[in-house]
Amino acid sequence: MCIRDRNIAEAPLKGLHIITPKIHEDSRGYFFESFRSNFFKSNSIPTEFVQENQSFSTKGTLRGLHYQLNFPQGKLVWVAKGCVIDIAVDIRKNSPTFGRSFCITLDDKKHVRIYIPPGFAHGFFVLSDIAIFQYKCTEYYHPEDEYGINWNDKNLEIDLGDDNKTLSKKDELFPKLSEVDNNLLPQFN
Repeated sequence: MCIRDRNIAEAPLKGLHIITPKIHEDSRGYFFESFRSNFFKSNSIPTEFVQENQSFSTKGTLRGLHYQLNFPQGKLVWVAKGCVIDIAVDIRKNSPTFGRSFCITLDDKKHVRIYIPPGFAHGFFVLSDIAIFQYKCTEYYHPEDEYGINWNDKNLEIDLGDDNKTLSKKDELFPKLSEVDNNLLPQFN
């Protein structure tokens, strides 16, 4: 039945889910269900998304780590083309996993999706020549409410290798998590 056509596993950080579809391949190509509301609901993953985004990036691009405080976004993320290391960091005050990061490789072969709940900082690093990255959000983007933390904070233990990284000036200037004003961090519920 359809429910067996995919697998959802909770990652080591509470609320973070890894969704692995069953891909049906034949001589024509492949098919898989990329989203199914009743399956997400039965696994306690939100199904109401209000905005969908797509970015195109070249090898070595690092985007993030971003979050919104007053309008927090849950994100369903995946790679339509290419390969990235996806990064999620629990920045929820009083969370048992506060300050811990989770990294996973997402690509256009396995089509794994990640659901990242509100209260996490998020970013990705491009491994392939190009990457088309897509994500659905549970809240609209509010530019005045964008915050971030520095990916290179040693306490986060994010290993992206020694390859050169291309970041925006804004992302380069984000503070370490320990330097962020406590009032600018989301609360764990």
